[in-house]
Amino acid sequence: MVNGPGEDGSGAAPLDPGSAREWCAVAVARLGRDQPEAALEAARLAVESDPHAQDGAGWGYRLASLAFERLGRDAEAVAAAEEAVRLAPGSWAARLRLGAALRRVPGRWKEAWSQAGRAVRYAPQEPDPHVLVGDLRLLRGEHRHARAAYGRALHRVEDHPAARVNLGLTFLRWERSRGHHDPAWPVDPRETGRARRALESWSRQVRVLLAVALLAVGVAAFGYGLTEEAVIGGALAPVAALVITLRQAHRVRLWPYVPGMLARDAWLSMGIAITLMAVAAYVAAVATLPRAVQDFPLTGLPDPAALPALARSPWAGLAALVLLNGLAVLILRTLAEAWRGRPIRALAEFAAAGDDRTAARDIDVTLWLVAVRAWSALVLVVAGALLLDDSRWALAALTVPPALGRAYGRARGRAPADRWLTVVTVLLVVAPVALVAAAAAGPLGLPDRFGRWSWQAAIGVLVTVVAAYVIRSARAWWRGAPGPWRGSLAMYEGSGRRLPGDARAPVELSGEVREALAYARGVVLAYSDPTGPRALAVGSVGSVGPGGELRLIAAEDAWEAAERDPRVAVFVADPADRRFWAEVRGIAIGDAEADVLRVTPEHVVIGDYPGRHQGRVRPGDGRPAH
Repeated sequence: MVNGPGEDGSGAAPLDPGSAREWCAVAVARLGRDQPEAALEAARLAVESDPHAQDGAGWGYRLASLAFERLGRDAEAVAAAEEAVRLAPGSWAARLRLGAALRRVPGRWKEAWSQAGRAVRYAPQEPDPHVLVGDLRLLRGEHRHARAAYGRALHRVEDHPAARVNLGLTFLRWERSRGHHDPAWPVDPRETGRARRALESWSRQVRVLLAVALLAVGVAAFGYGLTEEAVIGGALAPVAALVITLRQAHRVRLWPYVPGMLARDAWLSMGIAITLMAVAAYVAAVATLPRAVQDFPLTGLPDPAALPALARSPWAGLAALVLLNGLAVLILRTLAEAWRGRPIRALAEFAAAGDDRTAARDIDVTLWLVAVRAWSALVLVVAGALLLDDSRWALAALTVPPALGRAYGRARGRAPADRWLTVVTVLLVVAPVALVAAAAAGPLGLPDRFGRWSWQAAIGVLVTVVAAYVIRSARAWWRGAPGPWRGSLAMYEGSGRRLPGDARAPVELSGEVREALAYARGVVLAYSDPTGPRALAVGSVGSVGPGGELRLIAAEDAWEAAERDPRVAVFVADPADRRFWAEVRGIAIGDAEADVLRVTPEHVVIGDYPGRHQGRVRPGDGRPAH
């Protein structure tokens, strides 16, 4: 039973409960209010009202698929979209809906790509098919091709929020969390995810094991003089690492896909490479341990003068590689992710998306990446000034505040919602001031202690920035919330305030157009072939389906032309009123079983032939009939 107006907060039932189109309009309104369950009920009633009509049931199946998708029922969303395509194979909206639904099903990326290509072919003037093509490209990390697709969409609709946000992600060279998995692979991403976790677990467990073992070996050898025992005990660690390797290798069920995973995921490849290097460094460190103890004995009361020499020895380098590789990889990854892409261009696109939560989130994350860039640049300035013993290098820090101002300017002055980001940005503006003060202390004849205080203040600010970043990251990790890292960037998957293209109402043929198509004997089919536009007399329209689909009996050359370019136009004159004509533009799909061309209407124009009556205005004259 359907509730009346206001009873469930989802809108009123249509005036004609038997009208499929009115029920579809109710479903669209409920989807716009983010009520997918109520929209699904309205779409079901639309389908039941006229189960064989393209304009009623086909539209209803598309809306049902959208509702299923928002409810997380992907398999049912695909089934409903496939039914919509069966009813209207020439509908670009149905193809778009099926492609969007298939995109969410593991292993069906290629099918989604095929449907997206059909949607673009059927309606190149619409932005949403181009956005879907861009999304599919972006999911595979093909940023240049995705950028071109989003550009085509924005050329048609400038304020398309999904195209704007996702275009910004292409400038950042964004990769989804499952970057190791190619969506085109015919395998469930959960399977490759399990394989990746097994490889990561192996890498992490082996590195931790070797670090703990080397630390124990070093304490035993240098602290207690048990060199031989330490070497024997240290030799057991590679055996334990071998056991871990065999155990984790058993969990990897998709070895043929591992090379592809390593090629797509640079950090997974680096983790495995670092682990192999750590194993080699550990073996070398244990093998050279007796020589290191002999050269740098630290038992009893160690000689402080021996510590710097030990720190510069090859053994210390091997030990540092084993003990500190995890921290080094973390720092390297943070800096590499911050310096990847073009955040200024991305911020401009995010800001152009308007007041949207996804865009606001991506703006904050991008500003965090800019902050990390600014911090690393200031650290480089400080390191250069200290190593070269020339405080004038600190003047290069003056370039940081304008860069931050440019980033916030591209974000159109939007204040970040993250208070930690605001604090860090202020600190990154204060640090250059302190560095410039330190550089100017000597030339201005200020006391030496002023220069020392300025250096200390600048370094203290930079350390505070690191502490703030670490605390903010730890809070986000603990709460499971988006953090100040690249992985928190989100892809836009909705349509914002716009009605999604796959929810749009199909063209409805008026009674007079249906009558003209049914009884006319002078039907002309216009299409294009390699020689240019052509027109072909079709004797009559075989039939007009309940949803307005035309079934034409056409010659072989029209079939071949429809395969090359399915966009056609059907011209007809009303036999009862010689002055009336109609043009139905649509998509022609060959039905070999019925031996007819099925034309799905996309645009209808009606008008009068010129004559003494041409001043009379007809309803819909020269305009779409819907």
